[in-house]
Amino acid sequence: QVQLAESGGGLVQAGGSLRLSCAASGRTFRSYNMGWFRQAPGKERDLVAGISWASGRTYYADSVKGRFIISRDNAKNTVYLQMNSLKPEDTAVYYCGPITWRDPPVWIPDFGSWGQGTQVTVSS
Repeated sequence: QVQLAESGGGLVQAGGSLRLSCAASGRTFRSYNMGWFRQAPGKERDLVAGISWASGRTYYADSVKGRFIISRDNAKNTVYLQMNSLKPEDTAVYYCGPITWRDPPVWIPDFGSWGQGTQVTVSS
């Protein structure tokens, strides 16, 4: 079973940037499409960005398009989320997870439970 560990969150002022990392254990990670999700208090967990297993295809939610960039390094078993021009509404706990490509892509439970997530707080 693949274990996921998110990191890189923190407190940043509006307009600032953060880079999140999601480190995965296990070689099967490399064959999976991966996504970054976020969950704000009292709201559902939503997909914000997705990337195909070979990085040839990406997806972005409208709310982050043009500001966030997803990438991955399969040699390091890691997927990244570069977040620029952050807004207070980006405040949430961010998680990574495997996805299947739909319109939009959806999470699949192939890795079992979610990781612990990483908190992103954007102050105005």
